[in-house]
Amino acid sequence: SLFRTVDEHYNPIVTALAGMAKPVIAAVNGVAAGAGASLAFACDLRILADTAGFNLAFANVALSCDTGASYHLQRLVGRARALDLLYFPRTLKAEESAEIGLATRVVPADQLAAEVRGLAERLAAGPTVALGAMRQSVAYAAGHSFEEALEFESAMMTKTGATADHRAAVASFVAKEKPV
Repeated sequence: SLFRTVDEHYNPIVTALAGMAKPVIAAVNGVAAGAGASLAFACDLRILADTAGFNLAFANVALSCDTGASYHLQRLVGRARALDLLYFPRTLKAEESAEIGLATRVVPADQLAAEVRGLAERLAAGPTVALGAMRQSVAYAAGHSFEEALEFESAMMTKTGATADHRAAVASFVAKEKPV
């Protein structure tokens, strides 16, 4: 049943996180281990409490990695470091996680909820279609040629250029006001 759990539960969740057309923030307030770490790695921003960390404990239980770790981890820290973290599991504290690119930022534990809420509110108040298009463009570019990435960016520019957000932002820029 372990192997059904990964396919039936973890993989659909990480696929939704990685594929949605909106920014995704992980708030990590403890040690995210195994699939929990993999889920955080699929997010755009990983905000860690200063008491939090990551542990890719798969090898300690004689399992391969799952929930997208092989995909996201190496994109965050590089192939060699990803393999080192997978082969030799240990708990990476918050500061080290930030130093190697696993954490976007580290905040005091008692400020984690407020920090994440503030980021989420800023993103929600921003040009949401454009932010989603940026996320999709970065994901697309990771697996395609430069020329294909330019074509995709062009399509996203056409999409976002037709939004009310774009029209309001241009009008605000001309009026020297902050867009809403």
